Amino acid sequence: MPDEPRHKEPHKKAYKAEAITVHWEPRLCIHTGHCFRNLGAVFQPWDQPWVKPDRTTPERIAEVVRLCPTGALQFETLDGHEQPEIEGLEVKVIPDGPLYVRGNFELRADDGTVLRRMNRATLCRCGQSQNKPFCDNSHLEAQFRAD
Repeated sequence: MPDEPRHKEPHKKAYKAEAITVHWEPRLCIHTGHCFRNLGAVFQPWDQPWVKPDRTTPERIAEVVRLCPTGALQFETLDGHEQPEIEGLEVKVIPDGPLYVRGNFELRADDGTVLRRMNRATLCRCGQSQNKPFCDNSHLEAQFRAD
């Protein structure tokens, strides 16, 4: 099966409330659980729709969305503001797992073409992901071990 083009437009789902829209990009989500552990009234993966942004304030939703290490969750407010710029660049190595990258950065192809601008991502470290450069939790099945 041929690889999909890396420049393919990401598939996102939008969950709208009066003052905020939560965007979810399923292919980036590795189900870390930061969302539902921190705001279970809004993020309910066992229900449909799983995001219920009308259940609390936009500020609280934005606070929790910013905790998502993968960038699968993003938000946009009624006035058009998206996630604010993040100062600096932080890379956190997850033992036996991926790299959490936080900051404002670009993913580029070998030829320098910008593939995507992001502020959070979870990048594969085991080499087994079917969603490279992003982690898809393949490290679990591969029993990847590294500090």
